[in-house]
Amino acid sequence: MSRSLRFGTALVVLLGAFVFFLLTVGSLGEPQPDVTRIDVSVVLAHLSPADHYGSEELLVSGWYASLDADCTPEPGAGPDASWLERSCPLRVLVSEQPAPLVTQEQLLAAGLRLTAPTGAAFPSRARPEGPNLQLQQLVFVGHFDDPAAADCASALRERCRNTFVVTDYDGLFR
Repeated sequence: MSRSLRFGTALVVLLGAFVFFLLTVGSLGEPQPDVTRIDVSVVLAHLSPADHYGSEELLVSGWYASLDADCTPEPGAGPDASWLERSCPLRVLVSEQPAPLVTQEQLLAAGLRLTAPTGAAFPSRARPEGPNLQLQQLVFVGHFDDPAAADCASALRERCRNTFVVTDYDGLFR
């Protein structure tokens, strides 16, 4: 065995040992032990997610749907309503992929209402009309019981507390 062949073999063995070390060290522990991913069906099983989860940061996964141009504002929610009180655009997370022609009433009945102070924490729309549906489940990072819920109108305060305030999102699979 020549000197260069021994050197090449040693290099390959060292590279393999290094990769093994990285895989072993990288798989230790939980990726984010302080944040738990929860399926939206589990969240929807609670009558008041704000009472159950408080303002703890959560990862909630499910099928995202939104209505923008086709959304009808609720009575009494004028253009000067706060970001947490607005009903349009409607953004929800549901446990099963919605049909392409899903209605606002169906989304409200089966989904978890989502909002964000700036509205930028959501997927962009492909078309201005119809529901904005994604081809995969998404994971949203956020919390319930936002401090801004105290400023909501008294008739909407409980809905504001139980709205999931989103800070970020990602695909379930990469």
